[in-house]
Amino acid sequence: MVCHVRLHTAANMSEPAIPLPDHRLPESLRQGFLHHWERFEQAVAEAGIDLPALPDSLPLVWAVSDFAAQTCTRYPELLADLLGSGDLRRTYGCEDFPARARTALRGVGDEAGLLGALRHFRHREMLRIAWRDLDGSADLQETLCDLSHLAEACTDAALEWLYADHCRRYGTPRSKSGEPQQLVVLGMGKLGGEELNFSSDIDLIFGYPRPGYTDGVRQLDNQQFFIRLGQRLIRALNEHTADGFVYRVDMRLRPFGDPGPLVMHFDALEDYYQAHGREWERYAMIKARVIAGDRASGRELLDRLGPFVYRRYLDFGAFESLREMKVLINRETERKGLRDNVKLGPGGIREVEFIGQAFQLIRGGRERALRKRGIQPVLQALARLELVPEYAVEQLLTAYAFLRRTENRLQMAGDQQTHALPQEEQGRAALALSMGFDDWAQFAKTLKGHMRRVHENFDQIFVSPQMEDGGEDGDHLHGQLADLWRQGMPEAESEKLLASMGYEAAATLYERLRALRDSRAIQSLTPTGRERLDRLMPLMIGASAETAAPDLALQRGLELVQSVARRSVYLALMVENPMALSQLVRLCAASPWIARLLTQHPILLDELLDARSLYEPPSRDELVALLEDDLVQIDPDDLEQVMDRLRHFKQTQVLKVAAADVMQRLALMRISDQLTWIAEAVLDKVRGYVWDALAHKHGEPRCEIDGKPYAPGFAVIGYGKLGGLEIGYGSDLDLVFLHDSAGARQETGGPQTVDNAVFYARLAQRFIHMLTAHTAQGILYEVDTRLRPDGGKGLMVSSLQAFGEYQKRNAWTWEHQALVRARFITGSRALEEAFTRIRHEVLTQARDPEKLRRDVRDMRERMWRELGSRQTGQFNLKKDPGGIADIEFMVQYMVLAHAHAHPELTEFSDNVRILGGLAQCGLMTPDDAQALADAYRALRNRTHALALQEHETVVDEAEYADDRALVRDYWRRWMEAP
Repeated sequence: MVCHVRLHTAANMSEPAIPLPDHRLPESLRQGFLHHWERFEQAVAEAGIDLPALPDSLPLVWAVSDFAAQTCTRYPELLADLLGSGDLRRTYGCEDFPARARTALRGVGDEAGLLGALRHFRHREMLRIAWRDLDGSADLQETLCDLSHLAEACTDAALEWLYADHCRRYGTPRSKSGEPQQLVVLGMGKLGGEELNFSSDIDLIFGYPRPGYTDGVRQLDNQQFFIRLGQRLIRALNEHTADGFVYRVDMRLRPFGDPGPLVMHFDALEDYYQAHGREWERYAMIKARVIAGDRASGRELLDRLGPFVYRRYLDFGAFESLREMKVLINRETERKGLRDNVKLGPGGIREVEFIGQAFQLIRGGRERALRKRGIQPVLQALARLELVPEYAVEQLLTAYAFLRRTENRLQMAGDQQTHALPQEEQGRAALALSMGFDDWAQFAKTLKGHMRRVHENFDQIFVSPQMEDGGEDGDHLHGQLADLWRQGMPEAESEKLLASMGYEAAATLYERLRALRDSRAIQSLTPTGRERLDRLMPLMIGASAETAAPDLALQRGLELVQSVARRSVYLALMVENPMALSQLVRLCAASPWIARLLTQHPILLDELLDARSLYEPPSRDELVALLEDDLVQIDPDDLEQVMDRLRHFKQTQVLKVAAADVMQRLALMRISDQLTWIAEAVLDKVRGYVWDALAHKHGEPRCEIDGKPYAPGFAVIGYGKLGGLEIGYGSDLDLVFLHDSAGARQETGGPQTVDNAVFYARLAQRFIHMLTAHTAQGILYEVDTRLRPDGGKGLMVSSLQAFGEYQKRNAWTWEHQALVRARFITGSRALEEAFTRIRHEVLTQARDPEKLRRDVRDMRERMWRELGSRQTGQFNLKKDPGGIADIEFMVQYMVLAHAHAHPELTEFSDNVRILGGLAQCGLMTPDDAQALADAYRALRNRTHALALQEHETVVDEAEYADDRALVRDYWRRWMEAP
């Protein structure tokens, strides 16, 4: 039954009655509300307070929150103040809580006064927050932020007062170099994440920057000073007085827990987490935030602890750790009968948090977008990064909001830290009403639906693949393979099992497995590492048997396992992700080159998680955007990080090309295009980094040309395969560097001025260093600069004028041949136009066709003699007569011989399009051009395939006899004819 409440008289009172707003309340809540109202009228009369008009929401708020009603009754002046000031209707800004807290403590003279002022301030603001939440004025985000910022303001204001008082007693704590020291307070958990619930404990960790002593008469060691200060701060917040308490303070998350020191300096904290930090502490530190004290030093501390929380590699072991934590929570939930617990029960708040924080721990070292403290922005980032389906994230966000509102309104009922659903009728009616439902049944049905969806998503992410039902046959085979790996099966029986699965060299593979198992690397694994390996190996044996080449897949897989075994996070990745393991063995079976790449750089295993992106390399524009996104996440001044990130980007993208290649998802021309685009994106970024670094130190180059100021630029020119858009796996880069500085005053404009020539020389040196330096991630590219003017004797960076003059007056025929395949890669657009013009002018010079033919033929014949095959019956695809180089030389000859009459031949630098241009100009028939282009593509396609098999570009001469004969015929017609 719903009762319409209206009170206009106050029984047994002489004062005028307080008008009560109308509100419809369930019968089960009516009597409780009337009781609160009567007591409130009496309190107002006794206090002699004139109340402004009461809000219409008062009956609803009091009916569902004893805390709100009792606070108004005990402190009616607080309600009067909230109404009179308008704060009950106002959204606070970022600075409101700190300013109000300082105002509340103004004039406090002793510690007792501090405790009273803090509690009075807390009562006022908690009443405001609860009221605005319950009457719908504040959304969930405002409520969570207000609760967090109130706790932060109370802690910071109390610390500020106590620190000043402590310094008066003992002097100011100082480092050994004399710098003043202040306490740093880290808020953990929901306080750190700005998601505090209504009646939460606050989890804190204390620290201070450096050891030292106070400078007072009663000198103290800094640690003793801050321990005493921390104890006073905890008492100010935690102690129950006649006015209650401010916050329950939990310090158990500090290093070593309760037995550990209350406060530690930064070096000791960092040492602790490096030496003793456990997985659950990484989980806890995700949300750590400086909430009080020395905020600048606190941010320094969090930066120092960042590598502990966010590993630079993918850490799929986090799934296992969080799964174990959840199992313990589930056991406790069952033991205490907490299935109706909106926080810890199945599908509760904790499961939503675990989903987000698992991905943060696994990928946060690589994805800065995941380094957030609040769970809602983390979930949104997971959708943007396509790590969790968008629909699942939407379900989780909707459920989380509902659960958190439920949690807060449970706690607002009596300012009690509870997460359990009420069992009595009145409590259920109050909760349902506070959540906007007419009755408990509707609310319970909605809540159950949200929790079911959360738990389903949690299971999809966290349930171990080995926990899923694989059917009786699958379970039996898995058990047999586990016995085989652990030597629980006789050798003959093990070999028979391997043979039955399709392994041809069963005995050899069994010996390889036994050798791996007994190796020193495996025997020295930690218990966690050994457990992960024991779970992985049966899966790998089974998955390899499903490939087209089981023996190769398993052999190469074992090499990878031996390489990464000590870093068991990679074992966890493969155990946790059957799809990744499946792709791994397929690629290992298909290509030893890919297997070696993954073995050398196991961080690339992450790319195997999504087969869609693995076999669909990005477009040219997408590559540029991906690299930009990658690099924007790291400090541009951290050269080591930049170099490693560039290397990882290149390896990742080349892996995708190779994977698509071996699975026949890409055409030949697309393979070379992809590999070339990768190089272009990398070179452009490297040029930008080295230019910015040198310009920051020396200023940018300047000069005067014809008396006018000019800002000269820098350009990278690609020759060979890079210039011809024909890069292969493992190709080096032929580069030439140009600048257009000229005239007078050629020097930089910064604080450390240098000649422009020096600037450009250093620029080229740094450029080459970033490409070729060996880091933990290997090198980017090998670089060859011998095609620059005057070769190894010439300047590393040529001026545009000198380059043009050399090409026109001194260059050899073979250098003009090389120029046919040259093109601008990155740098100044003015230089791009100038280089293109010079290249065009040089290539369109009229030449003696017979001399040109003789020069080209002589160079090619010299290559045959020096570089061709030495063994009869073999054919070197690149270097032998009839091979790739013959086609390239013929194309270059045709351009140099005819570009003066057909300048359009200089437009392209790749052989296939030049052949098409020759046909359009009538210099060869379309059939001839098509035949040569087809032969060229076939030969190059085979070189790619051989590279992925780690074979030399040498095949049986019969294999390409027809293509070779065709190329030789054209060579005789064009290069040997009179």
